[in-house]
Amino acid sequence: MSFQNILFETKNKIAYLTLNRPDKLNALNWQTMQELQQALASVKDDPSVGGVILTGAGEKAFAAGADIGELAQQTPVSAKEFSLQSQEILRFVEHFPKPIIAAVNGFCLGGGSELALACHIRVASEKAKFGQPEVNLGIMCGNGGSQRLPRLIGKGRAIELLITGNMIDAAEAYRLGWVNHVTPPDQLIAKCEEILQTVFKKGPIAVKLTLEAVMHGMAMTLEEGVQLESNLFGMCFSTEDMKEGTKAFLEKRPANFQGK
Repeated sequence: MSFQNILFETKNKIAYLTLNRPDKLNALNWQTMQELQQALASVKDDPSVGGVILTGAGEKAFAAGADIGELAQQTPVSAKEFSLQSQEILRFVEHFPKPIIAAVNGFCLGGGSELALACHIRVASEKAKFGQPEVNLGIMCGNGGSQRLPRLIGKGRAIELLITGNMIDAAEAYRLGWVNHVTPPDQLIAKCEEILQTVFKKGPIAVKLTLEAVMHGMAMTLEEGVQLESNLFGMCFSTEDMKEGTKAFLEKRPANFQGK
């Protein structure tokens, strides 16, 4: 499978997906969004891949937003359709059954921030910058930023950032809970790999069901969410992994999970 706007490879159980438009600061045009979904779909059910690291090419940007030239051509009708289609792709990212880590290496703005928000974990370089500057263009978020950011950092903080368009650095993003970790630039990918290698030692089915519980549960009431959790918890007890995990614990040895 070949792509024009992304780089894609797999090794050591990790799929590395790199937005590759450095001359445009990895701006997200429609083709890039489609290629992103195609690449992820190709490893969704691949048992040799346990997780994904998503980053941007070059040293300046993860993704500095949507492609403004493309946006400027939209009509009210096509803009809504573009938003709905883009949001469908980001829902695919958000509900991906394997952990996706955004390795934010530089500017993470607008649509780029919305893409990172859809990932399960965000790790930032000390040089990273975050923001939703859409209001500076006379528009607003169209890929879920007005919904995911408040859920992540709280309503008041999110509203201020969304309506001022202010940009913040990695340290402030960490303080607000926008990112999970901040690292020196040369340690960014290694930190993401470290997290995934830890996850790979756990029960694959348990990891998949945990992601499902969190992502679907966030859209439910608490009562509905805990019911979902109970149902998925019960499913775990039908797996060979559960038998191996409990047996390994009692025998005081590392578990040998098979994802069955």
